Amino acid sequence: MTSHLKTIRLISFLAALSISFSALADNHGEASNLSSIKAIHSTNFGIDQSEIEQIKAAMQAAVDGGHIPGALLLVGNSEGVGVLETAGMQGPDSSTPVNKDTIFRIYSMTKPIISVAAMSLVEDGLLRLDDPVSKYITEFDNLKVIDRETDQISAARNVMTVENLLTHESGLVQEIFAGGTALGNMYQESFPDYSDITARDLAGRLGKLPVYFEPGSAWHYGHSTDVLGAVLEVAAGKPLDELLNERIFEPLGMDETTFYVPKSKSFRIAQPIHGQMADYTQVKAMLSGGGGLNSTTEDYVRFAEMLLGGGEYRGHRIIEEATLDQMREKKIGEDVSREFFFYGNTGDWGLGFHLQPTTDDPNGPHNFGWRGIGGTIVVVDEENDFYMIYMEQKRGGPRGAPFDNNIATRMVHEAMQ
Repeated sequence: MTSHLKTIRLISFLAALSISFSALADNHGEASNLSSIKAIHSTNFGIDQSEIEQIKAAMQAAVDGGHIPGALLLVGNSEGVGVLETAGMQGPDSSTPVNKDTIFRIYSMTKPIISVAAMSLVEDGLLRLDDPVSKYITEFDNLKVIDRETDQISAARNVMTVENLLTHESGLVQEIFAGGTALGNMYQESFPDYSDITARDLAGRLGKLPVYFEPGSAWHYGHSTDVLGAVLEVAAGKPLDELLNERIFEPLGMDETTFYVPKSKSFRIAQPIHGQMADYTQVKAMLSGGGGLNSTTEDYVRFAEMLLGGGEYRGHRIIEEATLDQMREKKIGEDVSREFFFYGNTGDWGLGFHLQPTTDDPNGPHNFGWRGIGGTIVVVDEENDFYMIYMEQKRGGPRGAPFDNNIATRMVHEAMQ
């Protein structure tokens, strides 16, 4: 290849990433005025071009096979982004390629953001991990627990705490996980329609229902972070969106991470081939801490890099490093049931993050992060100094996709090794 062609390709690559090197050099400016994406070579992560081509081919196969319309994979650290690969379009009827500014429904990737916000309130003395949830949501005052075998309801022996919400050991589940049971029927009766209630309303109704098990006795995915969002509103005395803007989004420059998307940006929203997804251009009362945010890769990089940076991003400290270390401590002890834990006997759970081993040693080191039901994932690996973000939009559809968030995580780790 001639040096002239190499130069043209390099210029095209940098233009595609929309990088302003003059802006990136000014690390003392406002975060919102800087691109979060600075190109560095993939070999900084031990990933060579042949491995990138394998990843790219698998992503394209998922598009060509009709599993997804498009996807994006990014690997970076505090030095920059070494892998940014895309495939396909923003939607089945779109002619716009997926890019760093495509807006995705990140669903449960909202949860780490809420958890960090909660710990920032803990730092400021506005919240304590051992606070009873009933201190903020009074409907939890007389907590009941249901016997899953007999359906008998009795007074709970344990108090549900803020920490139980962060660790998903609250006993709160979702109707989908209790289908066909007495508790599942109670959920259906209490929540025939989520469209016109607030997070505080949701938490109040949940407080009147029995929990699936004694708080602190088991791990179970459910409405814990939705209730945590309501707790934060009460503790801070302001709506959740204002709280997140003040403590996370504005300091990091995440100006396109919102619960609802202006209609003027609707053309940038990724749409699925399979499954129905909410129309977040329709503003409603609910601010779901469990899964209501929309974001771009450009925005979420800022949050991921902050996590990798010990709570700080480009001079903007969100939480103390010691607080983040506390969030990564294992919380599924020997007295906590793993019956419902997504990962079985593998890994653990912290204050708002999964903890999954990055080697064959089950004791760690661990990466941390979370995924969204729409196909997205963020993984932060301090030991290997990188974060990975994968974005797609899918709810259901045919099994056996040649690429998804699990395969993305595996292929990136294998390439690095």
